[in-house]
Amino acid sequence: MSPRHIPDPNHASCRAVAGVLARVGDKWTVLLVALLSNGPMRFNAMKRAVNGISQRMLTLTLRGLERDGLVTRTVFPTIPPRVDYELTPLGATLIDTLGAIGAWAQTNGGAIEAARIAFDLKNAPGKKALLPAAGMPAPPAPKSPSRARVA
Repeated sequence: MSPRHIPDPNHASCRAVAGVLARVGDKWTVLLVALLSNGPMRFNAMKRAVNGISQRMLTLTLRGLERDGLVTRTVFPTIPPRVDYELTPLGATLIDTLGAIGAWAQTNGGAIEAARIAFDLKNAPGKKALLPAAGMPAPPAPKSPSRARVA
């Protein structure tokens, strides 16, 4: 078996890949690309559709996607102005890729959770494993301070 090539993290191609993965691997990017895969949307419609995203984070994510050529922003000269966001042809190429990653995550999520529990049990002796959110035990009640008797 031939040895695997270990990439240099300082090489320009590695830095380029890291930058792209940072953009497309962001949780908000994944959700917004999925939303926009159905067609153009207005800002407030996206904000309502993505539970938990702040106005600032939505703005920053959309600007980043626009800067990277993945989304276009179209302003319509109406009163009040209407702004639509839409995937570019480059952005549309992410739909299948992100769908495949999502399918992989759903297929393998149980195995990953089991590995996490096994890791926690092995590496935290005397402590309970970090259980999945749905099965998390309640934290222990705080101990009351001992009271010394005054004679």
